[in-house]
Amino acid sequence: MENGATSSTDGRDPSGFLSEIIGAAVTVKLNSGVIYKGELQSVDGYMNIALEKTEEYVSGKLRNSYGDAFIRGNN
Repeated sequence: MENGATSSTDGRDPSGFLSEIIGAAVTVKLNSGVIYKGELQSVDGYMNIALEKTEEYVSGKLRNSYGDAFIRGNN
């Protein structure tokens, strides 16, 4: 996730930092290059992410807008 913020948890488990920014605008970039921008609603230990007011960008262009989006993490 990219949001320009730094945290004292750098280099450690990011779950503490992520729980602090619930409700903030975040950018999630997938390995495929697809980018999702939205409001972070939840994240779990598997890095599953729920966003609201989500926009999907492909090759830098807005492709879709979603009310809610769920991005499956990886364990």
